[in-house]
Amino acid sequence: MSEAAVRVRSERQRWALPGGRHDRLIATANVALPVGIGVLAAFLVMAPLTMGGEASFVLDKNKVDVAHERLKVQEAQYRGTDDRGQPFQIDAGSAVQRSSAEPIVRMRDLAAAIRLSDGLARLTAPSGRYDMDDQKVAVDGPIALRAPDNYTLDTSNATVDLRTQRLQSDSGVTGTVRQGRFSGDQLDADLEKRTVTLRGNARLRIDPASTR
Repeated sequence: MSEAAVRVRSERQRWALPGGRHDRLIATANVALPVGIGVLAAFLVMAPLTMGGEASFVLDKNKVDVAHERLKVQEAQYRGTDDRGQPFQIDAGSAVQRSSAEPIVRMRDLAAAIRLSDGLARLTAPSGRYDMDDQKVAVDGPIALRAPDNYTLDTSNATVDLRTQRLQSDSGVTGTVRQGRFSGDQLDADLEKRTVTLRGNARLRIDPASTR
């Protein structure tokens, strides 16, 4: 073995001897490391309590995303009461309110339930616009209404006043009442009283069995 190798070996042996520098370094680390970890943990816990509650930052308006829709909800539900205190409920697969200044909620997969004196009337439509101030629903496209006592109504592009429980449509309409079937070009219906006013090509086919 060369003289250089013997010298390196002897230095390593002295480093590893019990009570040598290696043992002193390990003993110091055994004490210093736990103490350092404890100090760091205490600082992290106390930092939120000692720092101020305000933070300032600058945003570049050209780099910030802007929300074009104020509110968009999946599976939305709206509830209220009419002029008689009867509850109504509107469910929608999705609802969008574009602006806080606009009380109009645009809904898709619309379904409304209106409590009448003798039961529940149900209204369905593919889409509509709900005015939260006036509590009116303007339906875009076909609309189907089903109520107790064999009362049905099918039309399109109609307006439903949830406060007064009235429905108006300037499109063709068909439906049934207890006396039979009716049709017309336009209508004005009172859902609570089961009265229908038809205008233009108004027809009513009475079922004699139902009038007995």
